[in-house]
Order: sequence, then C-alpha cells, then structure tokens
Amino acid sequence: MAIVLSVSGSPSASSRTNHLLRHLDRRLLAQGHEVIPLDVRAIPAEALLGADFRHPAIVEATELFARADGVVVGTPVYKASYSGVLKALLDLLPQYALTGKTVLPLATGGSTAHVLAIDYALRPVLNSMGAAHIVQGWFTLDKDITVHEDGSLSVAPAATEALTDVVDRFSAVLGGTPLLAAAS
Repeated sequence: MAIVLSVSGSPSASSRTNHLLRHLDRRLLAQGHEVIPLDVRAIPAEALLGADFRHPAIVEATELFARADGVVVGTPVYKASYSGVLKALLDLLPQYALTGKTVLPLATGGSTAHVLAIDYALRPVLNSMGAAHIVQGWFTLDKDITVHEDGSLSVAPAATEALTDVVDRFSAVLGGTPLLAAAS
C-alpha cells in the first residue's frame, strides 16, 4: 500500500488538530497504508526560524516528504490562515516537494468564519509545491472535537461522517482497502 506522511502543523502538544490527525492515521493504517506521523512542533525552532536547510531535522523532514505517496496536512486556523510553524516548514522544503503526491488538507478552528482557510490559504501553497492531486479537504470546528483526560478522542457524529468520507476518498486515490461502514 501507500506511504502516508501525516503532518500536524499545530504548535501545541495538546492540540485538537494533532489528536484528530492521529485518530485519522489509525483509519488509514486499517486500510493498509503505512502512516508516518510528523509533528512540526517537534522540529527545533532554531532550524525552522533560522531557515537552516542543513539542520538534521529539516533534512529528515524533507526525506519523509520525498518518501511519501500521500500527505495529510492538518493545521489549526489562526487569523484566517494555517499555522506559522507549518508555514515555516513548507518554506524550507524544496519548491516541488509535493510533486506526484496526493494531498489531503485538514483544518480545525473555533468558528465557521475560518472554513475557507483550506481553499484560500492552504490549497494554493500545496498546489504551488507540485501536488499531483489535492483531494477535497475538511474544516472541523473545535467544539466538535473532545480530547478526554485519558487521551482518547470523541468527534461529533456529523464531523465524524464528513471526516470518514474525506479520509476514505484520499485512501481510495492511494489504493487503500475500503473499510465497512460498521468499522468506521
């Protein structure tokens, strides 16, 4: 099956975005894909902000993008755009780091006022990096995502249905094995 790089662009370890991505990673794993999580916040700030292309963490991230067949990019929305740490990483990748790749953009935020951030902020950058196919992404409201004290995640039913649909479409493009509706 395909290698999927699952990129969390959240600067926070306790982020709903990060938890949601890892939840969706499990679905992709169940469909037969190899999933490699990448939390941008784990890359040293001096490498990101200093634009150190030779820093081992940047070199490793670049190699992960090169290995991937598909990329899931998740970000919280701040000021109607994707996160600054995600921007810093994307700026350090080769111009055409997404050439030949299928990409699934996802975003989370506190208000539906930010729902177009995927199409007007994130999608153009992903496109400019050569993505072969950017599947329809999804914006999930923060209030629809609950991270419990034990680390488990609950997603509102309507959001779960929509996320399952976009992840399954992404997986199908990559050649994943469909799951039965009861398994979702």
